[in-house]
Amino acid sequence: MSATFDLDGQPVPFEPGDTLIAAAARAGHPIPHLCWDPRLGPSGACRLCTVEVDGRPAAACTTRALAGLRVACRTDALQARRRQLLQMLFVEGNHFCPSCEKSGGCALQSAAYDAGMTGPQWEEFYPQRAVDASHPELWLDTNRCILCKLCVRASTELDGKGVFAIGGHGIHTRLIVNSPSGRLADSQLAPGDEAAQICPVGAILPKRRGFAVPISERAEDKG
Repeated sequence: MSATFDLDGQPVPFEPGDTLIAAAARAGHPIPHLCWDPRLGPSGACRLCTVEVDGRPAAACTTRALAGLRVACRTDALQARRRQLLQMLFVEGNHFCPSCEKSGGCALQSAAYDAGMTGPQWEEFYPQRAVDASHPELWLDTNRCILCKLCVRASTELDGKGVFAIGGHGIHTRLIVNSPSGRLADSQLAPGDEAAQICPVGAILPKRRGFAVPISERAEDKG
């Protein structure tokens, strides 16, 4: 019989080495997240997966599962905290969901729906950020980047290329392309790379395939 921990009153089985979020996802009890992928090592970048473990806050994507742990995920306080984190992500970037081709299949949008976010709490920053359309097959819109590091980690851990990195500090933190010119066209990124497909928002997308799944037929549209 597998060892289990308690998640919001439900027993969740786990294997040795599992994190809380990995075991919960496998058991059909997903914990909200933006920067986690089961193929990658732990990161803890977004903190959306913060839960309470025996009464103390912890990132579910970096905390190992142990038998008998009591984990709370869907409390009012945790959901309120997630709404604040999501509101900050929305106001710090340029996220115009009605005109975004990722709408209906965007992890940021989905997380906002799940947390009950109805709008931004603070005034939007509307930063001026670059769009890199130099690559023949892909484009990069940093207006939508949420600095989850998934593309950075995928390019290193899965593709073995190291195409992306994070640079800058504070509000000036940004995604950097590792190429002589700093542009996608001069990088090693290929359309089939995991880094080109893993973006949870609409920051990295293939060209000439916009709205391939019509709005009203996407996952979130079916709600």
